[in-house]
Order: sequence, then C-alpha cells, then structure tokens
Amino acid sequence: MSVAPSLIEEHLLFTQGVKFVAGVDEVGRGALAGPVSVGVAVIDVDVAQPPAQLRDSKQMSAKARLENYLAIKQWTKSCAVGSATAAEIDEIGIINALRLAWTRAYSGLAIKPNHIILDGKHNWLQGKESDLFTIDIPSIDLPVTLKIKADASCASVAAASVLAKVERDEYMQKLALTFPQYGWASNVGYGAAKHMTAIREVGLTEYHRKSWSLSSSAGA
Repeated sequence: MSVAPSLIEEHLLFTQGVKFVAGVDEVGRGALAGPVSVGVAVIDVDVAQPPAQLRDSKQMSAKARLENYLAIKQWTKSCAVGSATAAEIDEIGIINALRLAWTRAYSGLAIKPNHIILDGKHNWLQGKESDLFTIDIPSIDLPVTLKIKADASCASVAAASVLAKVERDEYMQKLALTFPQYGWASNVGYGAAKHMTAIREVGLTEYHRKSWSLSSSAGA
C-alpha cells in the first residue's frame, strides 16, 4: 500500500517565515497529443490535514482522483490549473510550454504563494525563453524547493498532481468524442497501441504535437 503524502516539507517552510506555500506538478509532458497541464495547490500554516485518500495522482484510480479533486478544492487556500496547447508546444518546446502553463495557473490563483515546492530535480519554472518566440512567457520570481518524487511525499504537490490530472483527462475525454479513433477516452493522448495505429492509418490532428515526428515514430 502506498504511503500518504505528508506536510513535513511545507511546515518546514512555514517555520522559516513563509506565509503561503504552493505545491506544483505537471501532467501530460510525455503525451503525443493534447496539452501539457500544470497544477498549483496553495496552503498556509493553518492548513488542515490533507484528504485521507490523497496520493500521487499516478497511484490513484480515476474515481479516487475525482473524489480527491473535489476535496482538494476545499482543502487548499487557492488552487488552479494552467495548460499549454500542442501548437504552443510545437512552437516553443516542451520546457517553455511548461513554464507558460505555470504562468497561466499562477494568474488564476486568488492567493499567490511566497514559495514553491516543485516535483523533480529540474527547475523548469524559471529560465529565459527565446526572443524568437511570438508567445510571451511572463517571468515570476519565486523561491523554489526541488524535491524528487514530491508528488508522492508532499501533500501540496500531490494535490497539484491530482488537480492537473483530473482536468487534463477530462479535456482529452471530451476531445475523444470528436476523435474516437485515437482512443483518447482511455489513453488521454499518450502513446498506447490504439493511438499509434490511428496515427499511422488516419494521420495527425491539430491536437497532436507535430514537432515530435509522430508519423515516423508510429512506423508510417
């Protein structure tokens, strides 16, 4: 059985004077179609214990994610999800697209964080986009704590992962009504066999990441 994420990392920051901590996580980075989405979950020192069944979104069933999604909305001080489209990923690359999705999530927060806990070992939140891009990526200067597998160990990051996963999955499942041949209702844009077969036989849609040479990877 998986271990529930804790608030240890978050409370350490609170003892250092941080007022609002945000867990941040991304979903859809490795998909072949659809957006990349970034979830943000903001909490403060008075936060209650996290929802009892909260886990990293990858460790939860779709039903459990949805139930926790609703609980997370009540548990956090503020939360949001931002996304960057497949076309934007093609134009500016996946790392800048992640940053773009983050800025969109940040703009949707009613309460802004003072510190970020980010899943992983690479701080993709901060960097310099190319002057060649036509898409503006606002700069947000906040201190960031990087933690590998934070989505499994830190409650705020686990909450962010669930928010992003639920909203992105729902978006892809709606697209599946228009494009049923790709199997997006179940694979939500990742490289499952049905998806790869449809790319070979039907071709690409406007929702595919065309810069990823998908036709070649599908064996076309």
